[in-house]
Amino acid sequence: MWYISTRGAAPRVDFEGALCSGYAPDGGLYMPEELPQLDRETLHHWRTLSYPSLVKELCSLFIDPELIPRNDLDRLIDQAFSRFRCREVVHLRRLKDGLNVLELWHGVTYAFKDLSLCCTAQFLQYFLEKKQKHITVVVGTSGDTGSAAIESVRGAKNVDIIVLLPKGRCSKIQELQMTTVLAANVRVFGVEGNSDELDEPIKAVFADVDFVKRHNLMSLNSINWSRVLVQMAHHFFAYFRCVPRLDILPLPPVEVVVPTGAGGNLAAGCIAQKMGLPLRLVVAVNHNDIIHRTVQKGDFSLSEAVKPTLASAMDIQVPYNMERIFWLLSGSSSQVTRTLMEQFERTQSVQLPKGLHSKLSEVVTSVSVSDEAITRAMGRCWDENQYLLCPHSAVGVSYHYQQADGRQPSAPRCCLAPASAAKFPEVVLAAGLTPETPADILALDHKETRCTPMRRGDDWTQMLRNTIENLSGQWRDQVLNALA
Repeated sequence: MWYISTRGAAPRVDFEGALCSGYAPDGGLYMPEELPQLDRETLHHWRTLSYPSLVKELCSLFIDPELIPRNDLDRLIDQAFSRFRCREVVHLRRLKDGLNVLELWHGVTYAFKDLSLCCTAQFLQYFLEKKQKHITVVVGTSGDTGSAAIESVRGAKNVDIIVLLPKGRCSKIQELQMTTVLAANVRVFGVEGNSDELDEPIKAVFADVDFVKRHNLMSLNSINWSRVLVQMAHHFFAYFRCVPRLDILPLPPVEVVVPTGAGGNLAAGCIAQKMGLPLRLVVAVNHNDIIHRTVQKGDFSLSEAVKPTLASAMDIQVPYNMERIFWLLSGSSSQVTRTLMEQFERTQSVQLPKGLHSKLSEVVTSVSVSDEAITRAMGRCWDENQYLLCPHSAVGVSYHYQQADGRQPSAPRCCLAPASAAKFPEVVLAAGLTPETPADILALDHKETRCTPMRRGDDWTQMLRNTIENLSGQWRDQVLNALA
């Protein structure tokens, strides 16, 4: 299996190359050169598989056994999920009025990003240990990615991680999950800016190809192909648990509602569709509605500013995984994708070609949800089910309630729940509900913290470069001392 850039001007790479690269050298994102097609017999076989087994089957299609033999692959995935609180890893809640909620948040940090990042980190360390190499991971976060990335590599001897978080724009718990990790291989910066602004120094550093190679840099943001690959399992699991039967043709569809910010889960769903899974995808966003406007009108353009919302991890204006979706739906056209994305980078505004917009609106529908609708959905779900939703999950469930109240006939529907309500007690209170906080989250308040400020007026790119250079120097010194 080879991987190529969505922009078509970079050499193709294998899975290890895609895993360790983040952005391709031409600024694009890696995608499989060809997508495997799943026949009805395969889908029948997969229907009864557990979530970890689905991850194993999917990864085996996209990772050559010469790189990771199947026995090793299975062991790495088992190890990745060994710290999850739920034996099933993910759990489907069947609630009143056809509301199905797929809980993706039973990992260490109570968010769906644990699922893909723990697997990605296992793959990464497998390759590093074989080659006795060191790597520095650089992550920008709007809330959950940073803590999940930290937990996936904390204490790893051959990985350092640098996380940039938007100071004061995450929930208190999200921030503490990052700043209370004092492991020697973890560095956290608190940026005086939003999540789009903190991505700028990261992209500037990765644009310096020589610097990236010299210091073995990689990103674990959702630009990383490995994360999208693992997230495909959410869609297969949701489909198999909600489809009524598989003994008729064509196979019945299932509607999957995807709350999203950067679009990684949505890209994973679109790829699953292309592989033959009969999904109807609904993308649900908050007031930061660039994906909604793109689906509805073909208007892929920035708003004047990011609007802070109750679903703070989705307060994103630049959903970089849309590039993967544009490439997929344009017939894998790197020329179309490159033209669109280069124009967007120059002008922050693109009108999709009619043909591409038509294809997008065929495979995805969308909704934008207000803060008021978020708290209403949280309140209603509690009243009807005594079940607490996080605000991001409520974005998707709000769509379900809209459809249910309108008595719209539909396929079975599953709403992805990206985080636990325990991470957002302030929003739970704002919805007039009582937070339920686990002991390990309560304990964060009493831990020592470490966070370096990146203030307005500072040269954030230079600060990031200096930190990377210092970490590389420390690694070289350790190697020399070990050889002495």
